[in-house]
Amino acid sequence: MKKILSPAIALLLAASAALQPANAEHLVIMHTNDTHSHIDPEESGEGGILRRKAAIDSIRMAEKNSLLIDAGDFVQGSLYFYLYGGKVEQQLMNELGYDMRILGNHEFDITADSIARVLSGSKAELLATNYDLSHSALNGMFKPMTIKEFDGKRIGFFAINLDPEGMIAPGKAEGVKYLDGIQAANAAAWWLRNIEHCDMVVAITHIGYNTAGADLTDMALARNSRNIDLIIGGHSHDVVEPGVDDKPYKTTDLNDNEVIIVQAGKYGRNLGKIDIDLDKLSIEPSLIAIDNRLDSKADPQLKEWLKPYQQGLDSLYNLKVFQATAEMPQGSEELKNFLSDFMYDRAQEAVGGVDFAIMNDGGIRRGLPKGNVGKGYILEMLPFGNASVVLDIKGRDLLDAFDVMAQGRVTAVSRQADVVYTPAVKSEKGNTPGRINSIKINGKPIDPDKTYRIATIDYLADGGDYMKPLTRATRVAKVDTDLAEDIVSYYREGKGRGKKVKPDSSNRFRQ
Repeated sequence: MKKILSPAIALLLAASAALQPANAEHLVIMHTNDTHSHIDPEESGEGGILRRKAAIDSIRMAEKNSLLIDAGDFVQGSLYFYLYGGKVEQQLMNELGYDMRILGNHEFDITADSIARVLSGSKAELLATNYDLSHSALNGMFKPMTIKEFDGKRIGFFAINLDPEGMIAPGKAEGVKYLDGIQAANAAAWWLRNIEHCDMVVAITHIGYNTAGADLTDMALARNSRNIDLIIGGHSHDVVEPGVDDKPYKTTDLNDNEVIIVQAGKYGRNLGKIDIDLDKLSIEPSLIAIDNRLDSKADPQLKEWLKPYQQGLDSLYNLKVFQATAEMPQGSEELKNFLSDFMYDRAQEAVGGVDFAIMNDGGIRRGLPKGNVGKGYILEMLPFGNASVVLDIKGRDLLDAFDVMAQGRVTAVSRQADVVYTPAVKSEKGNTPGRINSIKINGKPIDPDKTYRIATIDYLADGGDYMKPLTRATRVAKVDTDLAEDIVSYYREGKGRGKKVKPDSSNRFRQ
């Protein structure tokens, strides 16, 4: 497996190149995606916007021709967004000098009106090709495509986004009309190639690399298109570059021409770097790891500017909610079990007769440490403001919901459930859907004719994460506060006050 280019080596090469004449026949495109308000290094110790700026600045010093592109979801996922509503992230995007940006689905967590106010200060070109924004608050802010010329070569860019239905909460993307992504991409690519005479065509996307169960992905777009040379992607949080063996970065289009696909992971852990030889029109992608090797290069003025905002975060991190006897990492059974059990217990207290609870993996955005857990950690873990709801649902509809869950986006269930499934398989030739092998609720198989009472979050109840079967249920109750605030109040002021949280490691949704 090819190693990711270390920041130390990257900076050394950049500094060396800066002492020599710039190569006028190359364009370097730097790219990020799904940074999700991670301005500081995240819990793994990776990332951090000061480090990212140091890497970007070094590349710009070394290269005559460069662009910086973001493929969406620049907000939602840390306390910066919770406290400051996106304005800090927006200012920093300007400070880093982004040239082009597209929308992600989480930009709409604060509604189209709110994201329009945040993006009104953007200095970057904003692109949206398969969203008709003319009847939304974003009207007039986005272009369908743009063209950049470097050393006589014309490079065309356009943007493809996912369908809001099933992914963006109802009402959040008000006025946004979705246009078929593959049709829009082919139309834009044809125009750029044949009418604008572009030498290269680049799609910037927020649809996911090869997500099982999704019709529109980067792989599907590449295989069902013509005239696209490069796809710079986001949404699925994948690392797609040379050397990542299970995620091919090359495929072919309908004309059997090569298409390169790249994606830089999540949370600003990496900076994507694409070297384009403008003479040969060849594409060579790589990744620069954003880690503590870059700390010595941090911009002192920007570091100082951030301090007041960081102090606001510290006050929430230090506000103790409970004590955990063991760590609960992101994605762990311990964390999923803690949240689904909490929802079940609270719903049982409120209305009674609850059979079990369901939570989505994608709604859990960080882990919790061992020892004292502050409010800030809870808010970052559950940043989306989702509230618990109680539903009555027929067994046959519940079985349909579990079929959706088998695709892998929703696999957290409370202790009353025991599920065995075969996961979805993603491959370059196509996806094999996941399937449920057995389900038991309180030790018994699901009866299609029985009505079950379940606890979940409103996002899923409204059909989010493609859980459309839950929309057939009857809503019995809803908690007035969102799940994160409910956890905080329960352990700080309610029945859980003074209780330690002892994580349960049992695997309830297993292969």
